[in-house]
Amino acid sequence: MDPLLVAATFFIGIVVGLTGMGGGALMTPVLVLFFGIPPLTAVSSDLVASAVMKPVGSVVHLRRGTVNLQLVKWLCVGSVPMAFVGVLIARALGDGQEVQDVIQVALGVALLVAATGLVVRAYVRLAERARKRDGRAAPLPQDRPEVVVRKLPTIAVGMVGGVVVGMTSVGSGSLIIIALMALYPALKASSLVGTDLVQAVPLVVSAALGHVLFGDFQLDLTTSLLLGSVPGVYVGARLSSRAPGGIVRRALAFVLLASALKLLGVPTVTTGVVLVVVALVAPLVWMQVRRRHGLPALASRERRPAEVP
Repeated sequence: MDPLLVAATFFIGIVVGLTGMGGGALMTPVLVLFFGIPPLTAVSSDLVASAVMKPVGSVVHLRRGTVNLQLVKWLCVGSVPMAFVGVLIARALGDGQEVQDVIQVALGVALLVAATGLVVRAYVRLAERARKRDGRAAPLPQDRPEVVVRKLPTIAVGMVGGVVVGMTSVGSGSLIIIALMALYPALKASSLVGTDLVQAVPLVVSAALGHVLFGDFQLDLTTSLLLGSVPGVYVGARLSSRAPGGIVRRALAFVLLASALKLLGVPTVTTGVVLVVVALVAPLVWMQVRRRHGLPALASRERRPAEVP
């Protein structure tokens, strides 16, 4: 077991506990880029570790009633078998460096989609808040919302998510929740997170089982991941009520972009230039977006009037 690896996964666990996202999207790139672990081995061990961690948060959401079990059922109809298929696809691509290269490219593409999804999710929330402020949209329901389950699209989302998770370990929290937001905009944020987290349990277990049987699972690596990530997730969950979620999500999107560029083979200098441009331009663009929706450029100014007696 590598103490440095345990420390790294501890901080990744904190990010997951704070945001509910980024487990596979952060863990697997860190294993590949910083610890030199082959992509297939990283995916296999990360999925097995996730299969141990996911049920903890799921129990909390089930107790709070923030889970739509009908959505969970139809998502699992598509995702559970396709996660196993995703593992078989990865293995069918070949052994050695060939399959590692394919998995690495697939992982990079998945991270780009996940980073884009975070940006889309933030914009949707911003636009929704502006509409409610202007009286152009009804407030979201405070009770458990009743939604009509769209079976075929939900199964399709599960199938696509299952294949991606089976091949890359990314998507159980980052990609599927974005699709759920598009299909079921009436769901509260807590219900989206709870539903996505519960459906991810059988999805990740299926993918993990496939990797134990056909992947490149390593017990010592998985043990190191669990030793760091489990307490990290606990600490992150305890801090989630106090931490500025917007800043954490922006940092997560930035890390996902950086990891994706490196996994896709973008040269280091080019990656650095892209990240610097994004770091400088993205805040200015977001300030303009806030102004166009009638909100202050800085979120901190939006809260000041409420503090004045």
